[in-house]
Amino acid sequence: MPMQTPLGPTRSLGGEPPEVAAKASEPSSATEPETEEAVAADLTARQEQVVALVEQQGYATIEVLAETFGVSAQTVRRDIIRLDSLGLLQRFHGGVGSARQSLRLGYEKKRDLQVEAKLRIATRAAAVIEEGSALFLDVGTTLEATARLLAARPGFTVFTNSTNVAALFGAQHHRVHVLGGELAGADGSLVGVETVEALRSFRMDYALIGCSAVEEVGVVMDNDLRKVAVKQAAMRSARTSLLLADRSKFGRSARVRIADLDDFDQVVCG
Repeated sequence: MPMQTPLGPTRSLGGEPPEVAAKASEPSSATEPETEEAVAADLTARQEQVVALVEQQGYATIEVLAETFGVSAQTVRRDIIRLDSLGLLQRFHGGVGSARQSLRLGYEKKRDLQVEAKLRIATRAAAVIEEGSALFLDVGTTLEATARLLAARPGFTVFTNSTNVAALFGAQHHRVHVLGGELAGADGSLVGVETVEALRSFRMDYALIGCSAVEEVGVVMDNDLRKVAVKQAAMRSARTSLLLADRSKFGRSARVRIADLDDFDQVVCG
């Protein structure tokens, strides 16, 4: 069914993702390190309350903080810049998150999060893929869930930079191309110039892409520049691109832009 975003129409499977609304950009700032005593002395009562609120909720937008504390958005931005520079919170486009939660979850722990949503996404995404297709499968636990379902249907030509995904497909039933590159962490991903160059040589029917976040303005984000380069190359080589993202990814931010929502032919939500 069509999904209208500020960036244009995109097909969505699994219902509409959270509403996408434009947010103001934030200025950059640099502050010299301070001692713990100076930090404690310099924080205003409002800034202390901002830290407490964000630590409790995990994330808050500039608009919510401005309304909560009865101040302007610009005042909130200044507070956020200050708190980010002190390492008390982590600044994102349009809001601020907990510094503790900025540490990325271990991969095994990620497998235990949003399990039912990932299965719904996997089921919906797998239903889109036509028999005998050539497809790229990205790294990530949602893509692994999708791969398990697709592996039960023989005849696919699979391209992937995920050693975990590749291991789910039997060579007797599928043609599996593991794209070369440098191993990049516990998720079994392969990245680098070799991976991107290999994708340029292939043409695929589908690219199934994962992400870390989808900002309110409709920008799809991830945290690793090397993995983003692979995702973008796969999208360029595919006839149809699908974004697989559970609802917890929406309204969040990350470090690197993958694409806009309307660059995807379908968005599969859970």
